Amino acid sequence: MLVFATSRQFEPRKELMNVNATAIRTASAPPSTEHFDVLIVGAGISGIGSAYHLTAQLPGTGFVVLEAQESFGGTWLTHRYPGIRSDSDLHTFGYRFKPWTSAPIATAAEIRSYMGEVIAENGLERHIRYRHRISSASWSSATNLWTIEAVRTDSGEAVTFTANFLWMCQGYYRHSEGYTPEWKEMETFKGRIVHPQRWPDNLDTEGKKVVVIGSGATAATLIPAIADKCGHVTMLQRSPTYFRTGRNAIELAETLRQLQISEEWIHEIVRRKILYDQDTFTRRSFEEPEAVKQELLGGIRAVLGPDYDIETHFTPHYRPWRQRIAFVPDADLFQGIKSGKASVVTDEIDRFTETGILLKSGKLLDADIIITATGFNLNVLGDIAFSIDGKPLEFAQTVTYRGMMFTGVPNMVWVFGYFRASWTLRTDLVADFVCRLLAHMKKKGVKKVVPALRPQDKDMSLQSWIDPENFNPGYLMRDMHLLPKRGDKPEWQHSQDYWAEKDQFPAIDLDDAAFVYD
Repeated sequence: MLVFATSRQFEPRKELMNVNATAIRTASAPPSTEHFDVLIVGAGISGIGSAYHLTAQLPGTGFVVLEAQESFGGTWLTHRYPGIRSDSDLHTFGYRFKPWTSAPIATAAEIRSYMGEVIAENGLERHIRYRHRISSASWSSATNLWTIEAVRTDSGEAVTFTANFLWMCQGYYRHSEGYTPEWKEMETFKGRIVHPQRWPDNLDTEGKKVVVIGSGATAATLIPAIADKCGHVTMLQRSPTYFRTGRNAIELAETLRQLQISEEWIHEIVRRKILYDQDTFTRRSFEEPEAVKQELLGGIRAVLGPDYDIETHFTPHYRPWRQRIAFVPDADLFQGIKSGKASVVTDEIDRFTETGILLKSGKLLDADIIITATGFNLNVLGDIAFSIDGKPLEFAQTVTYRGMMFTGVPNMVWVFGYFRASWTLRTDLVADFVCRLLAHMKKKGVKKVVPALRPQDKDMSLQSWIDPENFNPGYLMRDMHLLPKRGDKPEWQHSQDYWAEKDQFPAIDLDDAAFVYD
């Protein structure tokens, strides 16, 4: 059971960040204001990992974690549809400091259990405030503080916090609602339309005709979980997606356990092996995309057989890794198709009807339930209203420093993970950077750090957050204009390359002219 600690109150010191301070309340502020050295936004996989690193690397730091939902977990609490599971292996999606000891692809419940152990084992529960929805974050250069306004969703009480440093770990999509396109005549459909992000507890699929719109990781997870129960389930896709198949087991880990190697050693060895294999696969997807494509299609063909129309239903028109590739453990999606309990239709929607969906080919798909597995709504830094010295902050007008800081925005870091590797790998790298930066600021006796373009960067070409030729999922393409810009130099972009950043991040020169201290 999680316990909430009350912060002790005393007047804040004037130096930058007293990493030995506990949570404090400013003497001049209203009674409801609490002050912390660091405020972490979000108690998902990034927030909990960042909180751990803060306690381990800068013990004694006064910090709080604010979470809008009723518990920890982030994505793994928001999504409650049948079969919800990771599409990254837990040896690399799990934290580097805590071994993962089960099957590599894990359910949401297993991931939350693992996170709960991290919280309990490291005394993090006293730092977390649940049901705190942040509405605004304002920086004042007069005080060198962030002021965070939030509302307790359980009581409606308005609460205020101040912090020296803001650590954004809230992810990149809106948890309150998923993305559903507006199709013609949706209102005429007599059945239920459901987005997986808001799965109703009372949805009964027993014996029903179900159409799942979409072919990403959500569809690939959901369909095998309901196929045995439904009368029939159809995956309706506009265009195909790449998938990888394989056992939900790692042979190397099994062998090491047979040899009675400790779990800590197994975790590190298996992580390194997986990361090596991922690096090789990613490089091959750029260097020999056709060979990689045929390998991926071969895994599907091995299950569905030579007579299945792989070309129409599972052969994308883009090279591998321009969009995320979901791993399908034990090929369960394709086993469901092979059995006849599930099927795939590749077509476009003309309009909804009373009994289903009319496709542009003229075919009618009958349905009792339509599930729109059509993706996320991107949000930028939690949909929080940011301002700097009273002026609203437009993130799209900033330039990102390595995908985690922003020009003109003081004392703030955003954790934005990887698409081609596990998200948590970047959580660890960013946490190491933040802890090193805070210690460096304390040593220098400064209160503020702001990323700024250097003289040699002034004429640098500015482009969208990520190169669409490199990676182009729909949720990014729809709202790319809301995200910060990137430059054409490594420091001024999110490279999406863990295998380079794992060496680059520890070598970042904190006295580089890109960091302006005060």
